[in-house]
Amino acid sequence: MKKTTFAIFCLEGAVLSFNVAAAAALIPSIAEEFVLSQFLVGKIIWVYMLTYGLAAFLYGPLVRKFDARRIELACIFLFSFANILVALAGNISILFLGRFLMGLFGASVIPLGLILIAKHKEKENRGKYIGIFFGFTFVASLLGLFLSGLIYWRWIFLIPAISGLILWGVMYYKLPSFKEDITGFKFNYFKAFKDKVVLRILAYIFFVSLIYHAVQQWLGVYFSTQLGLNQFAISMLITLTSLSGIFGEFLGGMLSDSIGRSRTVNLGIALMIVSILSLSFKLPLFALVLIMVVWGLGWTFNHAGLATMLTDLPRDFLNEAASLNSGIRFISGGIGVSLGGLVMSKSFSLGFMAFGIGLLILSFSGRLIKIK
Repeated sequence: MKKTTFAIFCLEGAVLSFNVAAAAALIPSIAEEFVLSQFLVGKIIWVYMLTYGLAAFLYGPLVRKFDARRIELACIFLFSFANILVALAGNISILFLGRFLMGLFGASVIPLGLILIAKHKEKENRGKYIGIFFGFTFVASLLGLFLSGLIYWRWIFLIPAISGLILWGVMYYKLPSFKEDITGFKFNYFKAFKDKVVLRILAYIFFVSLIYHAVQQWLGVYFSTQLGLNQFAISMLITLTSLSGIFGEFLGGMLSDSIGRSRTVNLGIALMIVSILSLSFKLPLFALVLIMVVWGLGWTFNHAGLATMLTDLPRDFLNEAASLNSGIRFISGGIGVSLGGLVMSKSFSLGFMAFGIGLLILSFSGRLIKIK
């Protein structure tokens, strides 16, 4: 894979991720403009996540039948159109339709990125490319989140729409064909689930994503109701997890190549355990700053290690594993948010302790995952 081709996929990931985190922050503004309940408008998050999670299962098998170039050209164009639809929406129905289409066509990027890195990069260097690829998505997501507090909400969807259409033009002329990867359409999901290593990795991804989102999505409420922090302090602490995550993806990718995939995954979950158990105690602000940095690094070390591990799988079910990775993360993340709300509403301290113990148990199972 040429540097230009890899850069295009990184930029495509950035366009996809620009308003992922920002969408949640825009709910109050959208609800106010349409004069609707924030709880109703908040469903735009679920529409996107559910559609994305289910659509991701299609793209791994599809790339066996059709040239990945054709798929990506179609998806980035339609994803841009969907963003325009949301940006110009005059009512909530159009907004929901646009978010549905964003999930449907945006779900192609991550699975195909992993598949192409696996097939066209040497095993010894895949971690580095995985880290760079996901690092771009984190940078774009953080930029979108930052701008969501400064500009009119419709621009948060117009920016990726315009950027996506410009990128489509670049892709049309610069993105090469991947016809050599076409082998014929087939679903190997049953075959993938029969493989014990694949099943362990996917189960691990499901539970680690569930616990991460069960904690991450309720940190703001914890900082506000339990520690009495103001909005600025809360926003800065949560932003720190994204900032450290950018470096965590880059560094986690390099560590996956240097010390190994499994060790990077285990290092990541160890940092997550230390962070989450520390939150069980009411700590001063300077300690929370350190914990948020460690939490962000731990999650992204774990994420980069697991993603690189997937690229090492046998070709027979590599495509399915890449699709399952995206689908499972979104579905389990949604379950985690709901579960976290139920547990944290009872007691944050017990919730942090319970989820920390869950990660500890998961860390032992993670040591059993080995790819030859």
